[in-house]
Amino acid sequence: MSATTMDTKYNHIEVEAGRYQEWVDAGLFKPSGDQNAKPYAIVIPPPNVTGKLHLGHAWDTTIQDILIREKRMQGFDTLYLPGMDHAGIATQAKVEAKLRAENKTRFDLGRTRFEAEVWKWKEDYAQIIRSQWAKMGLSLDYSRERFTLDEGLSKAVRKVFVQLYNKGLIYRGEYIINWDPELQTALSDIEVEHQDDQGAFYHVRYPLADGSGDIEIATTRPETMPGDVAIAIHPGDERYQDLVGKEVILPLFDRKIPIIEDHYVDPEFGTGMVKITPAHDPNDFKVGNRHNLARLNVMNADGTMNENAGIYQGLDRFVARKKIVADLKEQGYLLSADPITHSVGHSERSGAQVEPRLSTQWFVKMQPLAEMTLKNQQTADKVNFVPTRFEHTFEQWMNDVHDWVISRQLWWGHRIPAWYNKQTGEMYVGEQAPEDEQNWEQDPDVLDTWFSSALWPFSTLGWPDEENPDFKRYFPTNALVTGYDIIFFWVARMIFQGLEFTGQRPFKDVILHGLMRDEQGRKMSKSLGNGIDPMDVIDKYGVDALRWFLVTGSAPGQDTRFSYEKVGAAWNFINKIWNASRFVIMNLEDVKAPTTFPQDNLDLADKWILARLNTTIAKVLQLFEKYEFGEVGRLLYNFIWDEFCDWYIELSKATLTGDDEQSKNNKRTVLVYVLDQILRLLHPIMPFVTEKIWLTMPHSGESLVTAEYPTVNLELEDEKAVKQMTALIQTIKAIRQIRSEANAPLSSPVDILIRPKNQEMLTILQNNQEYLNRLGHPKDLVMQLDLVAPKLAMTQVVDNAEVYMPLSELIDLDEEVKRQEKELNKLQKDIDFVNNKLNNAGFVKNAPAELVAKQKTKLAEYQARQQSIEQRIIELKNA
Repeated sequence: MSATTMDTKYNHIEVEAGRYQEWVDAGLFKPSGDQNAKPYAIVIPPPNVTGKLHLGHAWDTTIQDILIREKRMQGFDTLYLPGMDHAGIATQAKVEAKLRAENKTRFDLGRTRFEAEVWKWKEDYAQIIRSQWAKMGLSLDYSRERFTLDEGLSKAVRKVFVQLYNKGLIYRGEYIINWDPELQTALSDIEVEHQDDQGAFYHVRYPLADGSGDIEIATTRPETMPGDVAIAIHPGDERYQDLVGKEVILPLFDRKIPIIEDHYVDPEFGTGMVKITPAHDPNDFKVGNRHNLARLNVMNADGTMNENAGIYQGLDRFVARKKIVADLKEQGYLLSADPITHSVGHSERSGAQVEPRLSTQWFVKMQPLAEMTLKNQQTADKVNFVPTRFEHTFEQWMNDVHDWVISRQLWWGHRIPAWYNKQTGEMYVGEQAPEDEQNWEQDPDVLDTWFSSALWPFSTLGWPDEENPDFKRYFPTNALVTGYDIIFFWVARMIFQGLEFTGQRPFKDVILHGLMRDEQGRKMSKSLGNGIDPMDVIDKYGVDALRWFLVTGSAPGQDTRFSYEKVGAAWNFINKIWNASRFVIMNLEDVKAPTTFPQDNLDLADKWILARLNTTIAKVLQLFEKYEFGEVGRLLYNFIWDEFCDWYIELSKATLTGDDEQSKNNKRTVLVYVLDQILRLLHPIMPFVTEKIWLTMPHSGESLVTAEYPTVNLELEDEKAVKQMTALIQTIKAIRQIRSEANAPLSSPVDILIRPKNQEMLTILQNNQEYLNRLGHPKDLVMQLDLVAPKLAMTQVVDNAEVYMPLSELIDLDEEVKRQEKELNKLQKDIDFVNNKLNNAGFVKNAPAELVAKQKTKLAEYQARQQSIEQRIIELKNA
């Protein structure tokens, strides 16, 4: 293999073609099986089998894959477990929509045939999702793939339900729940999205039954008036004390209802009187319980009015609202209708306006579980949130959690393991059906999707079989990566279920990223038509470019804006790596990457790049442990693009085109070693292009997937070389800066004069004059400690030298003074910034001593440069 096998330009389609299947076929993604290695496991947040993966999934899984790939290369026994969620409401809604297009309903098919249709849907979309995982390059162990409705996970669900029921933490009761009239199922609080709707406050006159007058009641939902069973005032409200115990006539329905007192009523709001409708409002439900009021349900499951609504029976709830308002107005009961904009709950899945509805449902009693979870967060076994601020969000929710309605009126999902005796009405709850099945009928409802996905970290590993090798080896898992928007939906539930059933946290760390927004900062949605298909991005730029953008584009927990321009910039970075690699490989002549370097064979540039590589490795390792992927990206980008490509490779060309074979061989050795380490560092983020380049290099490795990740090599540390090379680079940059501003390209040789600040700097410049000649292209190069600065020359002051370019025929003294003054102003800002830091007592006291010392050194360098520039300005003005 050689550089001739690499195209002159990076082609992501060719690079990625067939590579993933090679990895899978070779079994590289499976755990190593080395029992002496530390285990490291991540279970994939299971995507719903409702459609294709979106950018949020791509973001999630890229971070997960980076962690797994890095740990695998570090010798950990890694497991990245794939799987999918049956997504009860979402999937059933999709299949029912498909049936509607065929003029069918699920009732036409019956439960068994309908479930068969959903399984077909699942298989079709599971294949799509697998192909997308492959396109993303995810190093998943497909032999362990799970599905929330497979037999193993279903067994775990039944066991958890029965145990919680027997412990008194699951109960069945009649409560006000969120009801989706379109899907005709209960919803939990966090499946309801609130949005501003246009409505009205309807002020209605309720006559007193004794004929002594009337009262005024305001409501936003006149369609629920048939369910009114009382009027309430606040206890002690002096305005209405004489009304307590009296009755009013319910307008339009000619029914008497009492006036009662309850602390729920806010005397400052509206008239200080409210109607109580226990079957259609959660607060009214509680008031009704306190006063033993009837619960009068006036609506059917589909949102139409029922027989309790009288003449409005059969009307849709919103049609009924208009009809009731019209009748109230006609009969003189409507006092006014004031338009308002108010927050109204809508179903997350169907978009229908949610109806608070009295219903018999199954619930999880949350308080004991929440208390246990919060107590665990005070121990060493707590779940660590990254960023830490989200722990407060999590604890706040757990402190104010409500009982969780877990039953859903669906056909797709885990059937509730409860049976009712047809003859006696007795209820049986168990993991298996009763022996005499013909006399028992199973509860038709299924469990909330989140009930099964809450068990995902341990049910996928074989629980409830606690002797299962995977469960014993990989649980608790190491990290969970997900968006901050599902802390309540999923993260919290996994934590309390993990603690309740395994006695352990389900994962050590939760890494939370933000939401992916469009370029204008808007949330991506179908209604806005601003969604981006990650597969389209991959087709255009390649998966490595997308992965680089996703993990380096934002800080932990922050939203990010998708940008084709930034993905294009990532492609350009990869192309830079590709071209640099091609140059290196073209010059290798079968030289393999060494493990050690004899220091006496290295020149300054060699020692510098190896030391900088070593520092980069150390920082990357630290940042990965902190999950600061954006900083990892910034660090690698700067090292690869600026230091390796723009400086070291450029500096190496002088040696590689020279006649000294020993020096050439040394240079090749350093080049191949640094490139090898760069590819290893990048591989977790950019697996495809790094594998392609690495396999083109002369070495004996089979794949970067299982190659060793870079480690810190103390032998390569060389502060002296870094300091000297930094000074040399500053000098070359100064020469280039002057040439640029004087419009003197490299093709036009000019005299260059350098006045070093000390003998050490002079020696550095003299020992590396070949670099100055190659990159500065001087006609005549003068380097002297006692150099007299020419008056008619452009000047650039760096930390350890002053660079002059005599241009008597081009120089404009006034313009040069302005240029130097501009440089002085810029330098003053840098000095002020460092001074502010050092004058901050908190910084000096709390920052590491090494960092404080670094800032003091920087200040001294800035001030020395400032003094030189001020002196140069004086010289120019006196010229």
